[in-house]
Amino acid sequence: MTTEAGQAVVTALREDIDRLSAAEPEVRTDADDSVHQMRVATRRLRSVLRSYRELFDTGAAADTVTELKWLAELLGRARDAEVRAARFADLLAAHAAVPAAVTDTLVGAARAEYAAAHAEILTALDSERYRRLREVLTTWRTDPPLAPGAAGADAGEAFERVLRRDRKRLRKMVFAEPTAAPAERVELLHDIRKGAKRLRYSCEAAGAVLGADATALGARAKRLQSVLGDHRDAVESRAAITAVATGPHATFYEILADTEEAAAGAAIAHYPAAAAFISAAG
Repeated sequence: MTTEAGQAVVTALREDIDRLSAAEPEVRTDADDSVHQMRVATRRLRSVLRSYRELFDTGAAADTVTELKWLAELLGRARDAEVRAARFADLLAAHAAVPAAVTDTLVGAARAEYAAAHAEILTALDSERYRRLREVLTTWRTDPPLAPGAAGADAGEAFERVLRRDRKRLRKMVFAEPTAAPAERVELLHDIRKGAKRLRYSCEAAGAVLGADATALGARAKRLQSVLGDHRDAVESRAAITAVATGPHATFYEILADTEEAAAGAAIAHYPAAAAFISAAG
């Protein structure tokens, strides 16, 4: 029996909506990794709505994507600070004698940023705007505003078309990277990372319909995303360290910055192999 595209995409949406709902109480109590889990669920939802946009009512999908972006940005500020604090702590743990001022400037400041950002999240979760978003997602979980014609199409054909489009979009950026100017390359690599993430999520949403091929493609996209994520984290950490590398501990900051520069180089060395799949036929 043929599965309709609308039915299949609702199943994928439901899983991500449930992930977001499950993470909310954990975020409210500031449970370990909860902000990350809610952010991922939010991003997955937004990505699926964008990749599979032809299956939904255009206006309703665009409105929901906007609200998910708002939530993701709030969660992102907290998560980015959380990552920086943990990375700085690990970086400093490799040194026997760390000046207290350096710990305060790096780890302490990042933790303070996280606390402030988490407070903003709590305010948002209690807001009317979030309440409306949650109501919308509750409706989307079982009865989203589908586009009648497209939603009734064969799921396999519709999902394959989405994966081809997302892969083509990523391929275009990967092919442009070798000729990018040095000043533009870091941001292009970041865009490639986001493109890999989008392809990964569209593959994961299609896994139940397309099977092993979609799952394998999603795993390769995840690998590329991970490699470029490691690179981005090191680049941003180095920039943050360099920005405060003044005063009596400037030399120590320079040592830390050099360590992160080496980490960025080690990460990007894996990029060609991780991106090779995108050049293959398919």
